[in-house]
Amino acid sequence: MTDGKALLERLAGPLAAIRGRMTPDAGMDKITWFRAGGPAEVLFQPADADDLADFLKAVPAGVPVMAVGIGSNLLVRDGGIPGFVVRLSAKGFGEVEQVSDTRLKAGAAVPDKRLAAAALEAGVGGLHFYHGIPGAIGGAIRMNAGANGVETRDHIVEVHAIDRKGERHVLSRDEMGYAYRHSSAPKELIFTAAVYEGAKADQADIKAAMDAVQNHRETVQPIREKTGGSTFKNPPDGSAWKLIDAAGCRGLHIGGAQVSPMHCNFLINTGAATGYDLEYLGETVRARVLEHSGTKLEWEIKRVGNFRPGHEIDEFQGLLL
Repeated sequence: MTDGKALLERLAGPLAAIRGRMTPDAGMDKITWFRAGGPAEVLFQPADADDLADFLKAVPAGVPVMAVGIGSNLLVRDGGIPGFVVRLSAKGFGEVEQVSDTRLKAGAAVPDKRLAAAALEAGVGGLHFYHGIPGAIGGAIRMNAGANGVETRDHIVEVHAIDRKGERHVLSRDEMGYAYRHSSAPKELIFTAAVYEGAKADQADIKAAMDAVQNHRETVQPIREKTGGSTFKNPPDGSAWKLIDAAGCRGLHIGGAQVSPMHCNFLINTGAATGYDLEYLGETVRARVLEHSGTKLEWEIKRVGNFRPGHEIDEFQGLLL
């Protein structure tokens, strides 16, 4: 288990000048949309980009540092997350700025829906798809988030980031190495902002596109449940939910976790699910789909932290009965 107070005491000297908020043994179940999982050893919310850079310079290389967003695509294991978890604040990283007639710069803590709304107000078309993604810009950048046939890489111009040594970088779209729900940018980078390119468009047309996105979500997705969004990536030329349904997993329960009866590529915390329940259910689904169709589904949800001793889970481990 984590001991955040001891970690902060050990690093009290190097971190003395840091202005952001440090919370030892912070409950990640209060942050993640699944509302499950163990604590972060220390949760750090930097005041701004300068504070983040100073923090990264001060923390020894051997101490783990992980960035998280608003917790919508995140499954935390019950043993918690060692080291520091960095969560960018809206105050320091939550602004949207129009930098030209067709370009917007968004901080990494900006919710995806807010960027879509800002683009509507500016008359910039193309970013309507973000209205349907339950996350923040930092996560969208990292995983090439997309919806309704549009992806982040279709509109990214450049990405601003800070590395583990506190050095700043600006990466082009090509340098991000985007693929389906993936970026090959170095894992150590913490994204702080991104510049997007759209096209001038009529506000009524943008609003209609946003409404269509929202209607689709409300019609087919369990958006009012404790869920992490799409659980598995769609395989090439296929749909994950169809494979899950065909394998008989719709509505499947393990502990407090359930495969959504509404959309079976969503896992739900029905009330008291643990991180173990959710991940074991996910691996059960993977095992049943592999047995039924021969397809190895890949997780889209990011699973982080340590297993609770005695509750480890292997890939494709699950209930096949």
